[in-house]
Amino acid sequence: MKKITVVLVTILISLLVVSCGTKKDEAKKSVNKKLKAGFVYVGPVGDAGWTKSHDEGRLEMETLDFMEPSTYVENVPEGAEATRVITELAESGCNIIFTTSFGYGDPTLEVAAKYPDVTFLHATGYKTAPNFTNYMGKMYQSKYLAGIVAGKMSKSGKIGYVAPFPIPEVVRLINAFTLGAQTENPNATVQILWTNSWFDPVKEKEAANTMIADGCDVITQGADSAGPQEAAEAAGVYSIGYDSDMSMFAPTAHLTAPIWHWGVYYKDVATKVHNGTWTNEPIWWDMGTGITGLAPYSKAVPQDLRDHVAKVKKEILADDTIFSGPIYGQKGELKVKEGEKLSDSEKLSIDWFVKGVKGTMPK
Repeated sequence: MKKITVVLVTILISLLVVSCGTKKDEAKKSVNKKLKAGFVYVGPVGDAGWTKSHDEGRLEMETLDFMEPSTYVENVPEGAEATRVITELAESGCNIIFTTSFGYGDPTLEVAAKYPDVTFLHATGYKTAPNFTNYMGKMYQSKYLAGIVAGKMSKSGKIGYVAPFPIPEVVRLINAFTLGAQTENPNATVQILWTNSWFDPVKEKEAANTMIADGCDVITQGADSAGPQEAAEAAGVYSIGYDSDMSMFAPTAHLTAPIWHWGVYYKDVATKVHNGTWTNEPIWWDMGTGITGLAPYSKAVPQDLRDHVAKVKKEILADDTIFSGPIYGQKGELKVKEGEKLSDSEKLSIDWFVKGVKGTMPK
């Protein structure tokens, strides 16, 4: 009987060892598997702005040794077409999918529910699910710094801003830029013209020209093409780009640009998915992570201004007081009391302009 018991115990131990070894091997296989990424872009990769910056991040992510060659689809409309494209990427074997425009939120969420083994990441959004989250950087910090440059370099105090859509992300950036400009010139104003498009070089250039004709001597933007930069260059006024370094399109006009370094995030999230440590916690990184920053200054920007901006950057990273009171709205109404500041959730949902912004908020 003892011999039988010993034999049975020996068999059980052997089975447990084999079983544990199998589970470890499976876990190791799961962690070490190759990742294939898919990207959905709202504009062309050659837009010189938003989509270009994401595509640069995609290529940087591909340098990780566990990444297979990634794929992307450009010029995808927000809506039903996005749902179809995202589905096709999931069906094609992509196990991590990035959708890079606000209007892709609901389509991404819909597809994510059907493919629980795929990780979905949505730029600029606010919704989550077990295999789906959103990501963004605190671009308003870099916009504030760019506003300081604009406020100092403008002689008229009138700055033109070519804007795409009146969503909180865009409104937040306009406000931060305006507040930055007003630290150098309390009377500075920022004129807004809407294009109702993320990427429309013709409309964007026309909007810039309209504001230049109205006396704006610095042109900046929240839209994606280099059209506003080209308009500024032709008119002989200063400009500040967006998304990526646009100096090649306006070598004389371009002062700097708030830019994205998406590779910082894409490499981080891909590594976490690969290692099995990813969670669906939303990401909103500050410029200290390197996800945003300023493009190199042009020769027109004096050293003392560069030094001042560097000092303010350090202050923001130590204590972000950009949206601290008192802050007044367009009509002079008190929006943020002295001693208070907007919470992250209030910044993310902001739907009002600060004093000094000239233009209406379309519904």
